[in-house]
Amino acid sequence: MSKIILFDGVCHFCDQSVQFILKHDKQEQFLFASLQGDTGQKLVFEHKIINDLSSLILIDNDKYYSKSTAVLHICKELTGAWKLLYAFILIPKPIRDFFYDRIANNRYRWFGKKDSCELPSPDVRKRFL
Repeated sequence: MSKIILFDGVCHFCDQSVQFILKHDKQEQFLFASLQGDTGQKLVFEHKIINDLSSLILIDNDKYYSKSTAVLHICKELTGAWKLLYAFILIPKPIRDFFYDRIANNRYRWFGKKDSCELPSPDVRKRFL
């Protein structure tokens, strides 16, 4: 089973993060779904995930990760030096999430917000649920 990333579909920063992951996920192991969409909401319900639009969520089989832990698990699977960022997993989660929350809580102000989710380009559309 592929790993599924749930993201805020109207956040410019989140959209750019998805584009970054697509570029560095050479094995195409990640699939994507917007937290605002039907599929994202279904996955949130099925996995009993707190519905929090300010958190990136990674579903990996029966486990899910949120906030900084999700980001670090994603980085571990990317090509290049990005996987080295996984070393930050050694920092206690409350400290990591403190910094994650500063960005998440200001993402619309700093990076903007879209009116709706954009359709991905045809070459990557198959990776969106």
